[in-house]
Amino acid sequence: MIAMPAIDLREGACVQLVGGAYERERVRLPDPVAVAHRWRDCGFRALHVVDLDAATGRGGNAAAIAALLSAGGEVQVGGGVRDEATIARWLDAGAARVVIGTRAIEDPAWLAEAATRFPGRLVVALDERGGQVATHGWTRAHAEGADERAAALASLPLAAVLVTAVDREGRLAGPDLDLVERVSSRVPHPVHASGGIASLEDLRAVGSRGAAAAVLGMALYTGALDARAVAEEFGS
Repeated sequence: MIAMPAIDLREGACVQLVGGAYERERVRLPDPVAVAHRWRDCGFRALHVVDLDAATGRGGNAAAIAALLSAGGEVQVGGGVRDEATIARWLDAGAARVVIGTRAIEDPAWLAEAATRFPGRLVVALDERGGQVATHGWTRAHAEGADERAAALASLPLAAVLVTAVDREGRLAGPDLDLVERVSSRVPHPVHASGGIASLEDLRAVGSRGAAAAVLGMALYTGALDARAVAEEFGS
């Protein structure tokens, strides 16, 4: 399993939110590219970039994403990606993979078409809050859980499935291991896990439940996790 630092973009800055709530911003760093270099210098191979503003309809951070991609290295990009033109744009700009959430959940026919056009390049985000899949920047809930939705993805040529325990985001309270295991059991794709990871033991536990990658946020930015120790064990 590998660990990927998250670079969450808001108003051009790199931020960390508690529970995905805009009013609960805990970390703000003005230079996302400098943050990317910091994580790479620690030994991380891959980064996970999310445009929070685009995901929630508050604008976008295209310039910051372009700068991060220009800086090189393996980067997967998501947040507000809801058409094939945007997918192609980020892949052409150098993204290793593109993460799609809302439209992937709400328009399965479009997802199947996009996955066929970009085989092995798309990551579907399954964000779960209170046992329900959440979309539109975690502001809308759907009736089914992440594992139920995951089952419908099994036949698609995806790069991975990203499962996030929204209730645990930014809280350093430990991952939802049951959620990771449930989703891992329903898809043949690599599973990326996010939400609540706060220790090396958490990372090992997530890996033991079937995750191929873990996305790290608050724990790295607050120093709860030693970045170099994580990168040494899970950086590549």
